[in-house]
Amino acid sequence: MKGVILAGGTGSRLLPLTKVTNKHLLPVYNAPMIYYPLWTLVNAGIEQILIVTGGRNAGDFLRLLANGKEFGLKRLNYAYQEGEGGIADALRLAEDFAEGEKICVILGDNILEGSIKLAAEKFKQQTHGAHILLKEVSSPERFGVPVFAGGQITRIEEKPASPASNFAVTGVYFYDATVFEKANKLKPSRRGELEITDVNNAYLREGTLTHSILEGWWTDAGTFESLRLATNLVAEGLARQ
Repeated sequence: MKGVILAGGTGSRLLPLTKVTNKHLLPVYNAPMIYYPLWTLVNAGIEQILIVTGGRNAGDFLRLLANGKEFGLKRLNYAYQEGEGGIADALRLAEDFAEGEKICVILGDNILEGSIKLAAEKFKQQTHGAHILLKEVSSPERFGVPVFAGGQITRIEEKPASPASNFAVTGVYFYDATVFEKANKLKPSRRGELEITDVNNAYLREGTLTHSILEGWWTDAGTFESLRLATNLVAEGLARQ
C-alpha cells in the first residue's frame, strides 16, 4: 500500500501566518505540521509516500523534507496542484504514483494520537472498495458527517448545518484503484470544489465502503482554535511519556 499526503490549499483560515509559508509547514508544538501525517504513515508500515502540495511555497517542502531520510525513507515523491480544486482534485494527481495499488490518503493538517496500523492491515484484507475512520467530536458540523441507519452508514453529509450524528469522517481514507475513476467523474460542489465526501458516497452507493472508529484523540490544525488544540494535545502527550 502506498501513502498520499494532501498538503495544498491556501490556508486562508490561518492568515496572516500563511502569507509567508504553507499551512502545513507551521509548527505544531515542536515539529512542523507535515511531520505528523508522515509519522502516521511510516508508523503504519507505509514507505512509498507522495506529498501533493501547491501555492507559492511548495519548494519549502523539498528544503525541509528532502528525500525523507529523517523518517527512514529512501525517497519522497512530490506533486504540485495548480489552483484550488478541492481535496478530490488534489487526489487525482496521485493516479500515476499509485500505479493501480491501494492507497492510504491523509490530509496534511490531520494529527492523530494513535496508530492507523490496524486499519491499514484490515484494508489490505479487503478485496476492494474503501475504508474510512470515524471519530466522535463536539462540533461535527465542521466535517463530513455520517448518517446511520441500523448501525450502517447510509450517506455522508459535507459540513451539515444540522448534523445527523456526532461522528466526523477523519482525514484518513483508504481506497482501491477505482478512486481515481470516481474522482474524475465528480462535478464541483457549490463551493466550486471536488469534494472527498462525494468520493466516499460513490463507494457507499456501490456498497463497498467500510468504516472503523479511530482510537485516541484526533484533530485537524486548519484554524487558529484547532492549531492551538493540536499543539496542546501534542505537548501534553509528550509530557506524559
